Amino acid sequence: MEKMVYMNNLYDYYKALFTKKQQEYFEDYYQRNFSLSEIAENNNVSRNAVFNQIKIVEVKLEELESTLGLYSKKNKIMKILKNNISDEMLNEIDNLL
Repeated sequence: MEKMVYMNNLYDYYKALFTKKQQEYFEDYYQRNFSLSEIAENNNVSRNAVFNQIKIVEVKLEELESTLGLYSKKNKIMKILKNNISDEMLNEIDNLL
């Protein structure tokens, strides 16, 4: 479950860097909770093809975060701000980041 939340958070930042098919497979698997077989059947491809594309996205998400650190930086900013501003302002900033 923790991996799923982490991958979805990274995906929120880096989604635009993937092909439409990769986005579709990732969203079906991580957000819609489809099995690899269901995704494969819906797209007329092999289960292995779906698995490979999802694995590519996972690896790339981790590489992007390792290089750019957008998700990590956001968490650090939110932690600093949490103690210094109102909850309402914190929510507004969170929505922007």
